[in-house]
Amino acid sequence: MTRPHLLVVGSGIAGLTAALDAAATHRVTLLAKDELDQSNTRYAQGGIAVVSTPEDSVAAHVADTLAAGAGLSDAEVVRVLCAGGPDALASMLARGVAFDRDGDGLAHGLEAAHSAARILHAGGDATGHAIVSALLERLAASPVEVRPRSTVVDVLVRDGRAVGVRLLGGEEVVADAVLLATGGAGQLYPFTTNPAVATADGVAIALRAGAAVADLEMYQFHPTSLDAPGSFLVSEAVRGEGAVLRDASGHRFMTDLHPDAELAPRDVVARGIAATMARTGRPVVLDATALGPEFLARRFPTIDAACRDLGLDWGRSPVAVTPAAHYAMGGVRTDSWGRTSVRGLLAVGEVACTGLHGANRLASNSLLDGAVFGARAVRGLRERPAVEPFDATWAEPVPVDLADADGAEPFTRADLQQLLWRCAGLSRDAAGLTEAAAVLRHWRTPEVDDVKASEDANLLLVGRALVAAALARTESRGSHHRTDFPDRDDTQAVHRSLVLQP
Repeated sequence: MTRPHLLVVGSGIAGLTAALDAAATHRVTLLAKDELDQSNTRYAQGGIAVVSTPEDSVAAHVADTLAAGAGLSDAEVVRVLCAGGPDALASMLARGVAFDRDGDGLAHGLEAAHSAARILHAGGDATGHAIVSALLERLAASPVEVRPRSTVVDVLVRDGRAVGVRLLGGEEVVADAVLLATGGAGQLYPFTTNPAVATADGVAIALRAGAAVADLEMYQFHPTSLDAPGSFLVSEAVRGEGAVLRDASGHRFMTDLHPDAELAPRDVVARGIAATMARTGRPVVLDATALGPEFLARRFPTIDAACRDLGLDWGRSPVAVTPAAHYAMGGVRTDSWGRTSVRGLLAVGEVACTGLHGANRLASNSLLDGAVFGARAVRGLRERPAVEPFDATWAEPVPVDLADADGAEPFTRADLQQLLWRCAGLSRDAAGLTEAAAVLRHWRTPEVDDVKASEDANLLLVGRALVAAALARTESRGSHHRTDFPDRDDTQAVHRSLVLQP
C-alpha cells in the first residue's frame, strides 16, 4: 500500500520533530530554504521549559504561562503544551539530545516569570544547537527525503485543498498534506535576535493560500541583546542567575518598575529598558560582574565567546544591551492539532498561532511548543488523514485588502525594517501605524525571481498584515503597547483573525 506523502517545510524543532515522527507512517519530504541547521531553534540559548521535578507541577506551569499571556492565552491549548512536556522530553532524550546534568539528574534553571526552576539547558547556553544537532543526526538515518536550499514560494491549492507546493523556479511538488514549520519573522525589524532566514515566509505563504492568520500585532522584543552589530542575544537565564540592569548612573531601575525587577515579563523589561534609554539618552547595561568571569564562561560559553569576540569582558565590566525583535506570538491560525482553515494545510511552531502564547510568550516555552505540537500534528494526521479544516472557535476572520496601491514603487528591505521599528515596534500609536500602512501599500511587491525577492515579497505582505492588526487592537496588552490606548481593555481579550481580501 502506498504511504501518504507529507511535505514538511522548515527544519527547526517543530519541522524536524514532525518529519521524524511521521516517517513511521508516511512518505516524508522535508524542504528547507537554506542549510538544514539554519533556523531559530539553532540559535536558541535559554532552554526548554518542562515539568520534570516532584516540586514542580503541570498546574504551576499552566498558571505561569497564562499569567505571561496577559489574558489572551487559550487555557486548553496551554494545558496541552504543559502536560505534553514530559513526553516531549522523553522523545528528545531518546533521540540523543544531551541536556545538562546536575549529579545523577537533569540540571534545572530559573527564568523570568517562572515560579519554579524548570528550564533545561544543553551546553550551557547552546540548547537549540544541541537539539538541532541531535535531531539532524536522526534525520540522516531516517527514510525522510531531505531537500535543503529549496525555497517554497506558494502552497498549491486546488478545489479548496492544499495539494503541494511551488518552489522558486516553478517546480511543483505534490503531496497529500503540507505542514508549515517555517519559524519566525524577525527580519521585519532592523534589530533582531533571529537569523537571516526568519523572513515571515510561512505566514505569507498561508495568507496567499487563503488561510486565516491571527494575533500578528503580538510581537515579542527580547529585552537584552548586545548593543552591537548582529544584536546577539543575551539569554534570560543570565538574569535568572542574578545579573541586573542598570542605567547610565548605575541605578538598578527595574526594581522601580515591577516587583519581579529583571525577572518581570519580557514586555515589561523591554519597555523599561527603552524608556530608560529615551529618558537618559544613554545606553542601559547588563551587570553580570557579581557572577564572576569563571562562572559566566562555564555557564554561558556561547555568550561569553560572543562578548570576547566583540572585545567585551562581561565578567568584569557591565555590557550595553538593547531590546530586539525576538518572537512572533501570532501567525497562521490553527487548532491544537496544527490544522489551519485550509483543508490539507497544517502549521506548527512559531509560524502557527494556536492561542498558546497569548500576548506575551513565557520564556523557554517556544522550544516546547515546537516539540509538543510538531508531534501532535502528526498524531492528528494519522487519526484524520483527510486533514479537514479546523472548526474555528474564534471569531470569523476579517477580509483585509493587503494588495499594492496604484502606482506602487520599489522599496528596500532596510526601509521596511526601519519603518516598522519606528511605527510598529515596542510602542505604537494610530498616527504611526496609519503612516506605516500608507507607506507599505505604496511599495510594490517584488517580482519573485530569486530568494531575496521571495523573502522581500513575504516581508512586505506580513508587514502590511501586522500593521493592520496593530491598528485594530485599540488597547495595550502584553507585547502590544499603544501609547494612545495605554490601558488594557478586557472587552478586547479576543484573537483577531484576518484573511486576504478575495
